Amino acid sequence: IPANAMPYQTALVYTYDCGDFGRNLEDCLAQADYRGFAARRAESAKRGKLRGIGMSSTVASTNVGLIERAELRFDPTGTLTIAMGTQDHGQGHATAFRQIIADKLGIAPERVRYQHGDTDQVAAGTGTFGSRSMVAGGTALLAAADKIIAKGKALAAHALEADEHDVVFERGKFVVAGTDNAIDIHAVAERSFAPKSLPQGMEPGLFESATFDGGQRTFPNGCHVVEVEIDQDTGAVAIVRYNAVEDVGHMINPLLVAGQLHGGIAQGVGQALMENIVYDAAGQLVSGSFMDYAMPRADNFCDFRLGENEVPATTNPLGVKGAGEAGT
Repeated sequence: IPANAMPYQTALVYTYDCGDFGRNLEDCLAQADYRGFAARRAESAKRGKLRGIGMSSTVASTNVGLIERAELRFDPTGTLTIAMGTQDHGQGHATAFRQIIADKLGIAPERVRYQHGDTDQVAAGTGTFGSRSMVAGGTALLAAADKIIAKGKALAAHALEADEHDVVFERGKFVVAGTDNAIDIHAVAERSFAPKSLPQGMEPGLFESATFDGGQRTFPNGCHVVEVEIDQDTGAVAIVRYNAVEDVGHMINPLLVAGQLHGGIAQGVGQALMENIVYDAAGQLVSGSFMDYAMPRADNFCDFRLGENEVPATTNPLGVKGAGEAGT
């Protein structure tokens, strides 16, 4: 499907909003030196190894459209707390959500607390699965931040003795357009707890929340090219080259995306080559712990060479697509 055919109605129920599948393939073949494979295969044969190459072009449907919620709460010192309904169990949500807020509100990440996974602290949330957290949670977070800015403008206008329509928000400050008259968001948050500093009728405090309906699915896609060697005497399989080019939309944090891909690749390789549940003749589970079960480890892999083809999604304001399952 060429990029200029997007959005593309598939024969199934899905409509791909964007993507450049052909470029994924071209870039990955070049990155993997596909043309040089014959020479590498001949070299392997000299060492008694069989060498094979495989490729996979993939597209996934992620984010199933369930609600997600974000809460933003400033305290009287101007420190911000984020409370999210998606669970961070290693993906790096705390980092990525802080980056979104740092970019949107101009707040240093170290002044942002992050809460998740505790129903005493988080009012609602659907959770982390289906590569949905950044699409659904990130969009809810942006909506809550917009509400913070809207209330902050009214507070700032009162503090700066200006008309609210003349106040603009930029890089963490509320500024009277065309002047140097400004107040930063932390000072506005602190003033919000002083009733005498508020416009008449305004409720004290700077707290906002937003609940997102989940929105539409996203379609991360990519191409992987892998080479393996098989020892002709023992049958042992070694992964010797692994290249991938992925489109997960706009990347909030490329290092976290790479980590997601690494973990997904490792899990997929484990399923394909190593992992197996074993029962004995009496039905007793033999592979009941990681002492006996073939969990993949670092020395089962070569280096992963990753490339990106960033085509922002058109179905959410962050332009992100799910990344958690791409590697698998």
